[in-house]
Amino acid sequence: MSQPVRILLGLVVGLVIGVLLATASPDATRWAILVFEPVGTAWLNALQMTVVPLIVSLVVTGVAATAAAANAGRVTLRAVATFVVVTMVTGTVAAVATPLLLTLVPMPAAAAASLRQALAGAAPVTAPPGLAELLAQVVPTNVIAAAANGAFLSLIVFTLAFAFAITRLRPDLRDRLVGFFEALREAMLVLIGWVLWLAPLGVFALALVVGGKTGTAAVGALLHYIGIVCSVGVIVILLGFGIAALTGVSPARFERAALPAHAVAISTQSSLASLPAMLKGAQALGVPVATAGVVLPLAVTMFRATQPAMNMAVSIYLANWFGVPLTAGGLIAGVVVGVITSLGSVSLPAQITYYASIAPVAIALGAPIQALGLLIAVETVPDIFRTLGNVTMDMAVTVAVSARSENAAAD
Repeated sequence: MSQPVRILLGLVVGLVIGVLLATASPDATRWAILVFEPVGTAWLNALQMTVVPLIVSLVVTGVAATAAAANAGRVTLRAVATFVVVTMVTGTVAAVATPLLLTLVPMPAAAAASLRQALAGAAPVTAPPGLAELLAQVVPTNVIAAAANGAFLSLIVFTLAFAFAITRLRPDLRDRLVGFFEALREAMLVLIGWVLWLAPLGVFALALVVGGKTGTAAVGALLHYIGIVCSVGVIVILLGFGIAALTGVSPARFERAALPAHAVAISTQSSLASLPAMLKGAQALGVPVATAGVVLPLAVTMFRATQPAMNMAVSIYLANWFGVPLTAGGLIAGVVVGVITSLGSVSLPAQITYYASIAPVAIALGAPIQALGLLIAVETVPDIFRTLGNVTMDMAVTVAVSARSENAAAD
């Protein structure tokens, strides 16, 4: 049984037992909550303790990889620049589209209230900053305090500056520091793997508590969450078709070329596994082999177009769920944090990076992150749309970079 299936099974069994207990015996429900609530909280704390070292190591190694790629040639530099621009666009679109979707299709009020009560300990980490406050606080006076207080934008600004400073060192010192952070990153991923091995138990405990406190309201809320987040994934996919159309490739022609890669993406939920099909699809769209052979492997390694968008969607959903007001400063901070962490993240299953990549964005918005332990159990469905969006954008950006390269050569 795969890990995502085990986690989902823990969610379903926990909710069912919690609902049955709440229906049959309120006294038994209270005892079950007393036993399992600390278990779920301990598991969430274990996830949370990995976030700061993982984010720092990902940003440093991501900047090192990006700098190395940018120095590898003009096509690579164009690709990296396009990756950054597209992720900023997708994150910004999600910051606008998600509140609109929640206005058009709001979360059921009864379910939202019940879940807030079930997660009563989930309070906003900090009040979301206004734009002036964001600008004033973006440079930390004490980076250790920023990490301790969850000021992820300030922490990432320092880490970015530190990472770019590393790229200016002489090669032996640079390699030594980058190697240290690569080792730290891998150690954190191993640790997260251990914590996620216990995820079925942790999710079961959280789901039992939520089911015991809310009854069946949690089921409707989770389905609503899946619908909203997947809708943002669909928007990213459509943006990919739009980028291809700007280069003169019609949506029908683009989909014919991308269809085999899309089939692999749905069945494997892996951009890496879709790479051979993407290479063939790019050739069918007229992209030279030399260009596709550089841009697509680079895209699979460092470009995740849906991550800033769908992570923003999850974070805005949490803010809406718990009544946290959205501010311009909070949304800007969330987009910036989401883009930087996406460029630094590694190509691993979504369950591995889910918490570490979303928690900083949610904290930037002032949203509570305790509910992420429950939402990770249903990530299997949104992950299909994440992978589809990434594959679509990988091919669209490859076509765009190829067109720009041809225009530059013609000039």
